[in-house]
Amino acid sequence: MRAPAPSPSPSGPDTGAVAAATPADRRRWARYLADERAEAAVYRRLARSKTGEERAILEELAAAEGRHERHWLRLLGGEPARMPRAGLRTRLLGWMAGRFGHIFVLALAQAAEARSPYDGERFATTAMAADEKIHHEVVRGLAARGRRRLSGTFRAAVFGANDGLVSNLALVLGIGATGVAPQVVLFSGIAGLLAGALSMGAGEFVSVRSQRELLDATDPGTFGDAALPDLDIDSNELALVYRARGMSHEEAVARARKAIAEAHAGRVPVRAAGHDAHEIVGGAWHAAASSFLFFASGAIIPVLPWLFGLTDATAVIVSLVLVGLALLGTGSTVGLLSGAPPLKRALRQLAIGYGAAAVTYALGLLFGVSVA
Repeated sequence: MRAPAPSPSPSGPDTGAVAAATPADRRRWARYLADERAEAAVYRRLARSKTGEERAILEELAAAEGRHERHWLRLLGGEPARMPRAGLRTRLLGWMAGRFGHIFVLALAQAAEARSPYDGERFATTAMAADEKIHHEVVRGLAARGRRRLSGTFRAAVFGANDGLVSNLALVLGIGATGVAPQVVLFSGIAGLLAGALSMGAGEFVSVRSQRELLDATDPGTFGDAALPDLDIDSNELALVYRARGMSHEEAVARARKAIAEAHAGRVPVRAAGHDAHEIVGGAWHAAASSFLFFASGAIIPVLPWLFGLTDATAVIVSLVLVGLALLGTGSTVGLLSGAPPLKRALRQLAIGYGAAAVTYALGLLFGVSVA
């Protein structure tokens, strides 16, 4: 939805400019009108699936798109005789809004709002151009909420599967290039799948378990609570405990006096509520199982041609195609959720995966020649 780039008016088009508008200008206004309506419909559809503050924000965005819609209707003098279709990106947003989670839709909307069509449009008001930039930041903030909720599981899924894809593709191509029998390639691929998945699972288990043990050793304990009633309220070392935990001298003394006074009165010390760090870290067994499955789901794909009896160049080509499609999928998903161009991220992921496979394939060829 790109427009010509004459100098924009500070407050919008004047009457004379509108009167002198060409048929091409009016067709462009109609396209703007169609896009604004479609974008408002997307925000309204997303709002219906949300509650509270997020719903109110999405409804406000829809209302803002409605203001822009009315601007183009005024210039056109009412509904155009022939309403054009909205842009492909906007239609895709509308289609996804009814079928996928709002995180994906908001990520696409963030990218769409980043490209305002009104920066060089002399028939748009400067307020409309400013609105589009603010909309980008609003959608970015809404998308960030979803990304934070998804980040841990998403990271494990994408990077675990991607590791399996790339490492096992490199392994089977490197082994196959040496000229060994297809059964050896298949066995090597299965062995690589199990070795990698078990390594990933074991590493995640150790990492999470170690982090939980570190939290256990770091969290404030209750070891000294039983001694609180016997402390002198004016002469004690309890303030040092709070200072060791990061409080200032004055805060620590006040906190210590309050805790001892409560203990003398027979009340149990009240501890400040906060986020349970153990819940944020998660369980070690769950993390290990997830890493194992995510890696294995990626690592099985390069082996499938040999598993179904294909051999030689046919197996290699099919394996490359399957892995290439999977890499494009993971790359575009990462790009989509991060608000970056999906195609660029997909091609980058593909280049990295194929690059690693090419290196091991070349080494396999060299090793095969050397053995021969």
